[in-house]
Amino acid sequence: MSSPELPRVPTVLYACVHNAGRSVAAKVLTEHYAAGRVAVLSAGSEPADAVNPVVAEVLARRGLSTQAERPRHLSGEVVGQADVVVTMGCGETCPFVPGRRYEDWVLEDPAGQSVEVVERIVSAIDARVRALLSELGVDL
Repeated sequence: MSSPELPRVPTVLYACVHNAGRSVAAKVLTEHYAAGRVAVLSAGSEPADAVNPVVAEVLARRGLSTQAERPRHLSGEVVGQADVVVTMGCGETCPFVPGRRYEDWVLEDPAGQSVEVVERIVSAIDARVRALLSELGVDL
């Protein structure tokens, strides 16, 4: 007797040049809301040395940690793991892998911005993450 196949978990990749602000916020928010029902990656073509501290502060105010996050290099291999590839309006160019869903979310860059501006950016990301998860069939 064979065991039933487990449903496949979709993988979402958030890509932004420095992988330090918008893409990290999207990844952390997606992991929070999806609670394991979606696999999440983030990467950038020119990764920064660390996560944007203001983004980390804004997420911490929401009870979310960026401690485990490290900017990661974007490669064709990373894109190949994803079902959905979301660029963050930062001019990131991702390798094209046929059969993937691509979206570009035009969002202001949080680099050098005040906490108030970053809060607004994170709120916009939050709304888009919730909409994407809904489209992927993840109940929130």
